[in-house]
Amino acid sequence: MGKTSWLLLTGCLCLLALSNGRELKAKQKSHHAFYNHTLATILVEYASAVYVSDLTELFAWTCSRCNGLTKGFEIIELVVDVEHCLQGFVGVAKDPNAIIIAFRGTQEHSIRNWIEDLFWKQLDINYPGMPDAMVHYGFYYAYHNTTLRPAIIDAVRRAKKFYGDVEIIVTGHSMGGAMAAFCGLDLTVNENAQNVQVMTFGQPRVGNAAFASYYSQLVPKTIRVTNEHDIVPHLPPYYSYLPHKTYHHFPREVWIYSMRFGSLVYKAEKICDRTGEDPSCSRSVSGNSISDHLIYFGVTMHSENPACSLMDPHVLGYSVRDQGGNLILSREPAASLLELSTDVQIQGKHLRV
Repeated sequence: MGKTSWLLLTGCLCLLALSNGRELKAKQKSHHAFYNHTLATILVEYASAVYVSDLTELFAWTCSRCNGLTKGFEIIELVVDVEHCLQGFVGVAKDPNAIIIAFRGTQEHSIRNWIEDLFWKQLDINYPGMPDAMVHYGFYYAYHNTTLRPAIIDAVRRAKKFYGDVEIIVTGHSMGGAMAAFCGLDLTVNENAQNVQVMTFGQPRVGNAAFASYYSQLVPKTIRVTNEHDIVPHLPPYYSYLPHKTYHHFPREVWIYSMRFGSLVYKAEKICDRTGEDPSCSRSVSGNSISDHLIYFGVTMHSENPACSLMDPHVLGYSVRDQGGNLILSREPAASLLELSTDVQIQGKHLRV
């Protein structure tokens, strides 16, 4: 990173420090998400695996990150938008018994430039059907106007038709977390899904206070995990003197931080309030660390290969490539993976098993 870039980043950090004033609180209903640490340690592995650029290993779920708590997972749709360097997958897992959707975040080789851009970004698009709600155009576009959305929605419809009304969990890290939030909202509003849960890691702000209020009412089972001094959850900055033209997190945040007892250091988790901008959580520290953004729960959250996709020729039979070179690898759901919801008739009684 050149001297000029570092000077820009330093200036941006100063602006960030000045932006930590009193916030416009988003209105919330009484219902909210409950944090499950075990689930978080499972989902962070999915949010890490989606960064794998070897599509052969990822689609077969044989990569080095496709093990541990995610062992036995089966992808039914892997989507690679080569044009915009985006990636996501839909699959099914036995533990938790759910359809899992994951979105990849910004590639590590471009993350510093991406962070610099976020310091200057303004709200620039109205969210459809939500009066006064404004969102970040780039995040909105990445989900709604690329190859990802139609492929993801099609895969979810096929999975729900096969497995029934099972839980849907959407996850992602960094920009992938922003896309996960839009996906969770889309499934709820446009697909009438009643059982959507969203958990993201190191997610940036995506909209203003009005959007945060709508979102929290529509997708209440949402958790944003933030880590120590991770810079990205502080972006784009919040400016208290522009309450309707500034960004605001939706709830609920869970902040990972260090507790020190003499020479010993322990990791702790704080469940934050329902404002989305709890001043005692990540906003209580300076968001100045890229390294805290790249590791969550000890799991690497970036790609080890800067290429957008690598694929062995023998998996081409599963793939469809459009005119833009974007890839969709697809397979049908397997009956043995989830507990199926099946309607049966026994002596005239309608039962669900």
